[in-house]
Amino acid sequence: MKRKIYQDLLRWKETESGSVALLIDGARRIGKSYIVERFARNEYKSYLLIDFARAEDEVKRFFHDYRNDLEGLFTHLSLFYHVSLVPRESLIVFDEVQFCPEARSMIKYLVADGRFDYIETGSLVSINQNVADILIPSEERRLKMYPMDFEEFLWAMGDEQMMPFIRQCFEAHRPLGAALHRRAMDCFRQYLIVGGMPQAVQKYVDTKSFEQTDRQKRDILSIYRADIRKYAKGYESKVARIFDTIPGQLQKHEKRFRLSALREKARMRDYESSFLWLEDSMVVNMCYAATAPDIGLRLKQDDSTLKCYFGDTGLLLSLAFDEKTTASEELFRRIMLDKLEFNKGMIVENVVAQMLTAAGHQLYFYSSYSKQDAKETMEIDFLIRKPVVSNRHNISPVEVKSGKNYTTSSLDKFRAKYAQQLSTAYIIHTADFRQTEDLVFLPIYMTPLL
Repeated sequence: MKRKIYQDLLRWKETESGSVALLIDGARRIGKSYIVERFARNEYKSYLLIDFARAEDEVKRFFHDYRNDLEGLFTHLSLFYHVSLVPRESLIVFDEVQFCPEARSMIKYLVADGRFDYIETGSLVSINQNVADILIPSEERRLKMYPMDFEEFLWAMGDEQMMPFIRQCFEAHRPLGAALHRRAMDCFRQYLIVGGMPQAVQKYVDTKSFEQTDRQKRDILSIYRADIRKYAKGYESKVARIFDTIPGQLQKHEKRFRLSALREKARMRDYESSFLWLEDSMVVNMCYAATAPDIGLRLKQDDSTLKCYFGDTGLLLSLAFDEKTTASEELFRRIMLDKLEFNKGMIVENVVAQMLTAAGHQLYFYSSYSKQDAKETMEIDFLIRKPVVSNRHNISPVEVKSGKNYTTSSLDKFRAKYAQQLSTAYIIHTADFRQTEDLVFLPIYMTPLL
């Protein structure tokens, strides 16, 4: 599986030269261990990988017994793993580092020693929990990893030409044309159903079976539920309830998370820790309301009003259609051919949130309601900042449309109200690229290019 994060690893190796360790965090089963070992094998003369989830207690004790004797530590690790470590040409990987906090606390001294490069991987939730009595290293740079994006999915399917052509059309502000747009949408619908979890993608590449791929995704969902029971100490039931409620919440026309669906008279203060746990786990992508489209969206953030998207849309689809143990091949075929009557809006908006997150955007939306003035009632799906900040016109409103027939009334009212703050306005839809004097209509597969 070819992943873009590999280039980030290369840049880190070339620019930092061992002066800082890299901590890669992300949700479970997104391929952290795989890509790091591949990088180690390709880019170093030798590497030593310690999987602390499986490591023997004797190995973990090395980091206690030799915390003041790095020479002894390296000697024992080399002998135990039968690896010859070469100064400035070897990488040491602490995989699932959350299971050995003492190893993480030594990063400060290992980096200062300077002999080797260090990469840590783990789940942010358990990493944050296992920090009692250890020194959090400042010589640690965090790098977030996400499920495979659409281009990575195309690579896995053996297609390396489609996305460069899509990028050319995006930059030239021109459509793909009817035939290639249909082909791009066929590929994108496959991505929508399969998702970006590497094991699911591999299963689909091997079998071309949506049903077998669905089984793989349900296994991952079971792992996530087990993690909730194991790590969400004290509020397991609240986190599990939010997790299982997400498809129903996104099914609504207004996709703001309604706490009343969890419990009558529920208050955000009662569930705030549960939402933060899910956000840290990177199982979900949180989208917060902004009270105005100003350049400092975080300063306008309303923590009590949010939308909760699934981190991977393929998993969301499997969670949504869980009436049976496994959804049927026929069901997925109907989705693929766009012949199933269901609310596609939740799936389409979720995948846009997923792609914007992977592209580096913090997710914000805008919502306003007034009984007295219809002009003040509007909701904008996403607000994103343009790349280069200017005196004004810095925020682009983004509306997502899953159907062929739609209106732009909310966007029209929003643009009229905040004309001075807004940059290019986008409609993301399932049709080809087109542009009017004041709107850009993007096919959904161009979302990562924003």
